[in-house]
Amino acid sequence: MTPLEIAAVAISFLAIWLTARRNMLCWPLNLVACALYFKLFLDVRLYADMVLQAVFGIGILYGWIVWSRDRRDAAVVTVVPLPRFGALAGLAVGALGALGIGWFTSHHTDATLPWLDATLSSFSLVAQYWTARRHRESWLLWIAVDVVYVGMFVFKGLMLTAGLYAVMIGLAVIGYRDWRRAQGVAARSS
Repeated sequence: MTPLEIAAVAISFLAIWLTARRNMLCWPLNLVACALYFKLFLDVRLYADMVLQAVFGIGILYGWIVWSRDRRDAAVVTVVPLPRFGALAGLAVGALGALGIGWFTSHHTDATLPWLDATLSSFSLVAQYWTARRHRESWLLWIAVDVVYVGMFVFKGLMLTAGLYAVMIGLAVIGYRDWRRAQGVAARSS
C-alpha cells in the first residue's frame, strides 16, 4: 500500500459514489482518479489497465459533455434504456477488444496477466461507454467486471485497490437500483 494507491482509492470511491448519485462532480474527480491509477498500473505492469485509464480519460470527457447537455435540456441527468442490439453489440466489441488487446500485450510486453487484464480493460470500456450514454445496464457490467478485478488486484498485492473494487461492487448495485428507479419515474411521467 503506497500513498499513490491510497489517494487513487479515496478519489475513485468518491467519484463512483457521485456517479451513482448522477452528480456532475463525478467527472472531474474521475479524471483525477484515472491519472493516479495510470501511474499505479504502470508501476505494477498492468499495461492494459494503464492504457485503459488514458482511454477512460477520453471517455470521461465524452460523458461529461453528454451529461452536461442532457442536464441543460432536462434539469437532471436522465437514464436511457439500452436497446437489445446495443447490448449485444457492446458485448461483442468487448470480446473482440479483449482478444486484440490480450494478443498484443501477451506478445509485445512484459505484462503480468495479459489476457485477464485485457479482458477486464475491454469490458470496462464498454461499461464506461454505457455509463456515458446513461444506460442503467452499465452498472450490471460494472458489477461483473469489478468482481473479477477484486481477485486480480488481490493476486497483484494491491489490497487497498481490491478493497475499493469490492466497495465499488456495492456502489454499482446502488447505482443500478437508483438508475432503475429514475428510469421508471421518467417512464411514468412521460
